[in-house]
Amino acid sequence: MKATGIVRRIDELGRVVIPKEIRKNLRIREGDSLEIYIDDLHNIVLKKYSALNSLKDFSTLLVEAIYHDIKRNILITDTDVVLAAAGKDKKEYIGKNLSEDMIFCMKRREQKLESHQKEFQICDKKENMTYTIATIIVNGDVFGSVFIFDKDGFVGEVEQTIVSVMANFLAKHIDE
Repeated sequence: MKATGIVRRIDELGRVVIPKEIRKNLRIREGDSLEIYIDDLHNIVLKKYSALNSLKDFSTLLVEAIYHDIKRNILITDTDVVLAAAGKDKKEYIGKNLSEDMIFCMKRREQKLESHQKEFQICDKKENMTYTIATIIVNGDVFGSVFIFDKDGFVGEVEQTIVSVMANFLAKHIDE
């Protein structure tokens, strides 16, 4: 574990404040859920909770199956990172933090199609691509997104329908 040198007191209701610097660094926002663990040394460990993370293996199989038919890059994300990827560029994205562009699309609950080459940042660099995105929403809360893109080719209404169906399917799976 890495020491921060920051000490906080527990208040009368058992609460402790996570300092702003740590929240910003770990991308923890107001309303996010945290899982609480106790390790073998009886240390309390807080981990950002992602319902989609429990579906990581399932999501990987899903994107690979869809990629087999459409031959376009496909990503499934939670609200912070790329959880599953399929396509020729998948190694560039899997496990990486999402850009502000992606987070903004999810906050706006976008179902969007950009069928003309446009500069967009998925993770750490801006690239020209055509893309479509659908936000995964469960009981009014944003859980992540499904994103199909192509840097050289065309993404259209068929792919837009696919991301919408995938997002709805994952939302129903989370809700159960």
